[in-house]
Amino acid sequence: MRFTLKQIEYFVAAAETGSITLAAQRIPISQPSVSTAVAGLEEQFGIQLFIRHHAQGLSLTTAGHRFLKEARTLLRQAEELEAAAGEISSRVSGPLAIGCLSTLYPLMVPELLQCFRAEHGAVTVEAVAGNQIELFEGLRNGRLSLVLTYNLDIPADLDFTPLAELPPFAFVSADHRFADRTSVSLGELGGEGFILLDLPLSREYFLGLFEKAGLTPRIIGRFAHIDVVRSLVARGEGFGLANAQPKNRASLDGLPLAYLALDDAPQPPIHGIVTLKGSRRTPAMQAFLGLCHDKLHNKKLPGTV
Repeated sequence: MRFTLKQIEYFVAAAETGSITLAAQRIPISQPSVSTAVAGLEEQFGIQLFIRHHAQGLSLTTAGHRFLKEARTLLRQAEELEAAAGEISSRVSGPLAIGCLSTLYPLMVPELLQCFRAEHGAVTVEAVAGNQIELFEGLRNGRLSLVLTYNLDIPADLDFTPLAELPPFAFVSADHRFADRTSVSLGELGGEGFILLDLPLSREYFLGLFEKAGLTPRIIGRFAHIDVVRSLVARGEGFGLANAQPKNRASLDGLPLAYLALDDAPQPPIHGIVTLKGSRRTPAMQAFLGLCHDKLHNKKLPGTV
């Protein structure tokens, strides 16, 4: 063999970050090691993988794009080989990369990781947060093994395993006229200013609630971060909608919030696990799926009320 898996790993890191410096930080390894690995591959195969831009990083050549696709496949197969060896020895080991919707991540992933690592210390787990479009792309390109998200617009090439319902709720400031109530209808909120969580699918889902009720919300702000929405709502700027009720009933700057069930909400979305259809489930992946079922199936999220 004229190359090593380390060389391939360093090349993939450089291709995905577009920078020798960032690739070295990701691995982590020294910058000269990454440069040497890439140069070695180019020399061994007689192809140019990157165009070097002075002070602007790297960009893949046409040959580099094709090489990257095959390199990712090779690394994935190497991981599967390692996991298979662990399976043969009845030992759960190897890498596991999971993704989680950013709004759910702080409420479920930290506890899942703590429990999983305590039971399976030989597994190297990487857990990333993102929006649904980013996470599904991670499944398709092999960067992720599974994704924790909602059953909203699941493409045909992916499988969804349901865990539990997460009904939508409204939240308002502690001195809002509805703050002492336990529930409210969208119709009652119709005249209030709505601060929208502006993320892919979340945006469409929340606006769809109003559409199904025959209402048009008065949107006064759109933000991609739930904590921004919570902070503005806590100061009386408007109301917000979400699906997972954190145990913390305050904004990041300490102002209290009130949570209200929606009286007229339609069928709630279901959170669960998404995997690539037909993908092989390694022992580490099977172990994590089993943990998710034990901890989350028909149960509340660890960080919610």
